[in-house]
Amino acid sequence: MDELIEIRDLRVWFPIRKGVFSRTIGYVKAVDGVSFALRRGETLGVVGESGSGKSTLARVIAGLQKPTGGEVRLGGRIGMVFQDPLGSLNPRMTVRSTLDEASRGGESAAWLLETVGLDATALDKYPHEFSGGQRQRICIARAIAVRPDVLICDEAVSALDLQIRSQILDLLSDLKSRLGLSLLFITHDLGVVQHIADRIIVMHRGKVVEEGDCERVLREPRADYTRSLIDAVPSIGVPLGGVA
Repeated sequence: MDELIEIRDLRVWFPIRKGVFSRTIGYVKAVDGVSFALRRGETLGVVGESGSGKSTLARVIAGLQKPTGGEVRLGGRIGMVFQDPLGSLNPRMTVRSTLDEASRGGESAAWLLETVGLDATALDKYPHEFSGGQRQRICIARAIAVRPDVLICDEAVSALDLQIRSQILDLLSDLKSRLGLSLLFITHDLGVVQHIADRIIVMHRGKVVEEGDCERVLREPRADYTRSLIDAVPSIGVPLGGVA
């Protein structure tokens, strides 16, 4: 498979300033020497606790954050789904306007809604009129309106309850198959990534501490930090494909 995203020695350092003249006394190394690739047709899970650098990484790939150094090579278009669906939607815009703006005359708003499992009757409503799960479906519809090759999901299900979370994960897997997408799935929850990722990279303090096939990493973690994440989620101990 060819690579849609290739990251080489990526660094994102934020200066720590002090004093009247804001002298730089150090740096917060949010991302520090990260390298990996996302292949066409795969789902890569990026896992780590809050502050590990995974969301900063996503923002750099999406063009929302400038890197301090390193290389980002993109082999296709990027769509992005954020953690907070209500906060990422314009409350003054109807669903129709939101999707029309994103597609720029491409895909029809009605088709986009149907693709994510919503009825066309939602087109002329506003974000506050929907549940959290419905709003996230609208955000996914907006993300696929740009006809992406890669969909970045940054904690896209963490704000949802367990039942809705499962439905959104199923939707993302279905869209990956139907639309030929690759997914970069960012989460702090190994219990979630277990059910969607082909490969995993584990981040800790801005660095990648482990990378590999999803099943191998969860069954035989090599890094102590990965083991600590697994131990915090009892269901991870269940064989993949088994009943939790």
